[in-house]
Amino acid sequence: MNTVVSKDGTTIAYDRRGNGPALVLVDGALCSRAQGPMPDVAEALADRFTVYNYDRRGRGDSGDAGDYAVEREIEDLAAVIEAAGGSAYVYGSSSGAALSLRAAAAGVPIEKLVAFEPPYVVDDSRKQIPRNWVADLQALEPGDAIKYFFTKGIGLPGIFVTMMKLMPAWKPMKAIAHTLPYDAQVLGKNCFGDPMDTEQWTPIEQPVLVVNGGKSPGWMKTSTRALAAAVPGAGHTEVPGQNHVIKAGAIAPVIAEFCK
Repeated sequence: MNTVVSKDGTTIAYDRRGNGPALVLVDGALCSRAQGPMPDVAEALADRFTVYNYDRRGRGDSGDAGDYAVEREIEDLAAVIEAAGGSAYVYGSSSGAALSLRAAAAGVPIEKLVAFEPPYVVDDSRKQIPRNWVADLQALEPGDAIKYFFTKGIGLPGIFVTMMKLMPAWKPMKAIAHTLPYDAQVLGKNCFGDPMDTEQWTPIEQPVLVVNGGKSPGWMKTSTRALAAAVPGAGHTEVPGQNHVIKAGAIAPVIAEFCK
């Protein structure tokens, strides 16, 4: 484990492996550098990149400090990129993709960005996320917050969450469920069914590839296409046979091909 100190003094933990140009991985909700998809992604790409997999603020071995603000998480990512040599490719998944996009718009030195399915909602094709969901998540106990996030946020059936409670990952997810309001704030105004606000992305100058899975729900495909159209010069691709929980073996070739 390595650490870097973010701008506000918070310690951010990360792992480094492989050889080649720097690639930073940015997790989505309820994931850490030890749990979720990124360890497998790091392993799949370590023969081509020096891969940095970090614990987002409040997760795993990373610290937290005071009142949360998205700007602090942008500074955390910037600190990891600085530790990686001052600039890096970035792969962000789900809310991690949303965070990475906001970092790119804020001028963080990202060489290229692959953004996989930030869970934006830009039409009325699914049940809408409550506009007060940040406050709702803050008020709930960890297990209830997880259920709320997956059912009202991501739109999964309640039975899915019931099954999750029987899995080994449930306990680690509960341990970081207090960060779910952070993810909600990262997604910002882009998840309430309104058309995509294009102006927020106009500062992005880096090459961006927006990716979705072929088996992901229609609302998510719609939002990824809207995002690709909104980000200046962005590309878009769909990975056949994959859903929001994309396999490392499916996304790694996409990342490697784009980040040349």
